[in-house]
Amino acid sequence: MTLSGIVVTDLFISPGHNFFGHHGKEPSTYPIEQKCEIQCVAGLGIVGDRFYDYQANYNGQITFLEREVYLDLCSRLGVYDRSPGAFRRNVVTQGVRLNDLIGSEFVIQGIRFRGTEEARPCYWMDRAFAPGANDALKGRGGLRAIILSSGTLRKEV
Repeated sequence: MTLSGIVVTDLFISPGHNFFGHHGKEPSTYPIEQKCEIQCVAGLGIVGDRFYDYQANYNGQITFLEREVYLDLCSRLGVYDRSPGAFRRNVVTQGVRLNDLIGSEFVIQGIRFRGTEEARPCYWMDRAFAPGANDALKGRGGLRAIILSSGTLRKEV
């Protein structure tokens, strides 16, 4: 399904894992890089991102976050000095409920994806964004997806 009304507001990649695999240890300090465009490669992920060619059929080749959720958390937690990049999702969208895409194929800017599962938040969110972020994100932490066709995704705002 081609999504109408969806807008890509932010794009991010990171060359390394800050939290993934760091349970019981301090996080790493790899930067989150904001991009105007990202190269999506079918079956592999995003060129330059930490999950690129991570493992065969990895269900989180790309991750999405709703801008509406980010803005709600800013308001709810009184945080106005953090970018949506703090959540370490690759694509921030506006105008679509991401949980509705779990188990579905969808198209954004001509690129096909399949939503695999919620990008569930974890306790690191309280440190990366603000105390209370983990609980506030439960059930709306974003979407993990597989890239089904290659192409360039561009920031629209």
